Amino acid sequence: MSTGTIIRKATEADTPSLSRICLLTADAGNSAEHLHDFGELPGLVYAVPYAKIPVTCWGFVLEDQGEIVGYVLGSADTRAFESYASEHWWPPLAEKYPPSLAKKPADERYMNLLRNMHTAPDVNIAFSKAHLHIDILQEHQGKGWGRKLIEAAVEYLKSINVAGVWVGMDPRNVNARAFYERLGFKVIAGGTESNMGLAFVGP
Repeated sequence: MSTGTIIRKATEADTPSLSRICLLTADAGNSAEHLHDFGELPGLVYAVPYAKIPVTCWGFVLEDQGEIVGYVLGSADTRAFESYASEHWWPPLAEKYPPSLAKKPADERYMNLLRNMHTAPDVNIAFSKAHLHIDILQEHQGKGWGRKLIEAAVEYLKSINVAGVWVGMDPRNVNARAFYERLGFKVIAGGTESNMGLAFVGP
């Protein structure tokens, strides 16, 4: 591991980097640049809100020689996050990005999503109120930093008396599934194979 690589709390100033990383990992862990004319859309859904929305959100970034190369972001209370976002975050974006602007299917899919955002399954919330997203640029994967980012997230969530966390993932991303399984995540009972949870053990 590089001695110039650190993990620190995410800030609102990090949003351009969060957006870029989200785009470069949005196609089942690979770059989705070729799929979008509006490359900011994946980040506006899955990364940037967690640095912008003041309700229950938290995040940590992986910084290498001053460049952000990964993140773990989430909400400690998913339903509160969904409620706030449905009123304050998604509507302005839906107005800014009407589906009529889309020429590529991925852009159209995200633009429609802004008008009908999915919400977490009840079984996920029963497992834990908290959820997370984690992405690391490919050249920085396989070096133990993903585990360290998850450890930072778990330590933070424990500090605010949260006892577990869940993640939703693209079922095509087999590498992500293997990563979560190594860290002790398990498919949430009663849910789909795309949703995995980690129950915290110990202080």
